[in-house]
Amino acid sequence: MMATRLPPVIGFSAYSGTGKTTLLKKIIVLLRQRDIRIAVIKHAHHDFEIDHPGKDSFELRKAGAYQMLISSARRKALITEFESFQAEPKLFELIDDLDHANIDLILVEGFKREHFAKIELHRAALNKPYLFENDQDIIALASDHNQDIQTDLQLLDLNKPEMIADFIYRLVFPA
Repeated sequence: MMATRLPPVIGFSAYSGTGKTTLLKKIIVLLRQRDIRIAVIKHAHHDFEIDHPGKDSFELRKAGAYQMLISSARRKALITEFESFQAEPKLFELIDDLDHANIDLILVEGFKREHFAKIELHRAALNKPYLFENDQDIIALASDHNQDIQTDLQLLDLNKPEMIADFIYRLVFPA
């Protein structure tokens, strides 16, 4: 049996309020226009719900189901409850959960302390330090200002998602 290759993984690393999710939504649309099949992994810092009270899957999970798989002709979702608090799963453990045969690219929001290729997003108005100065895994810097930044990183315009999508496409699918 032939092993399925691991799709390329590109992350977006930034402080809260920078607009990671907003930008990611735009980049996904632009990459999908190129027929790139994308998986997204997003880190959550707190207890979260993907279903809502009143929905059968929510009620069954809250009744005590440790795993709740809901499926239709359009999608499926697996929710796994942990019996007690545990260590946060590592990014590559989560990547193993994906169906690698049916994706071309994995985009990651968060997990900034893990080692994988990342694009830093930097918004001047937040007055936060650059992450790339202490993170050797950052491969590009997308910012909304033109300061004299001393770096060999690829510089991208945070307000031009087309530029960032083109950078990812050229990086992952070189001609």
